[in-house]
Amino acid sequence: MNAKKIYLTKKGLEDLQKEYDELLNKRRPEVVDRLSAAREMGDLSENAEYTAAREELAFIDGRVEELEILLKQVEIISDGSHKTHAVDLGSEVVVKIGGKQETFRVVGEWEADPTEKKISHESPLGKALIGKAVGDEVHFEAPAGTMTYKIVSIS
Repeated sequence: MNAKKIYLTKKGLEDLQKEYDELLNKRRPEVVDRLSAAREMGDLSENAEYTAAREELAFIDGRVEELEILLKQVEIISDGSHKTHAVDLGSEVVVKIGGKQETFRVVGEWEADPTEKKISHESPLGKALIGKAVGDEVHFEAPAGTMTYKIVSIS
């Protein structure tokens, strides 16, 4: 099976590793202790604490498994501090929309966060920007219709 690459910045990888460590070494042992204590209370069929702890443990185990798979597929992308002539993963791109400017960072899909202006390379805008240079106009489909941005700078 050819695993899909998960593109992350160094910070994104650190965040995932931190979550993994927190779940595995702190939250999971706490929930196992709660589950054990609840089991000692007697009748498990009417024990809400036991049921809640069991469900939380299942969630944690599922997330740990998901993170283990993700971490095996990570490919680190540049933080954009290199000089480049074309937009790539990790690039910070300043675009002009009408009379105003917006700044976006192109990241992998796992780090995308529109509220922080981090856009996935798989998003319509990300796909339109990849490979383009300063001065290029990019056109892409958005819910509001076809959008046109002009690239002002790339770093």
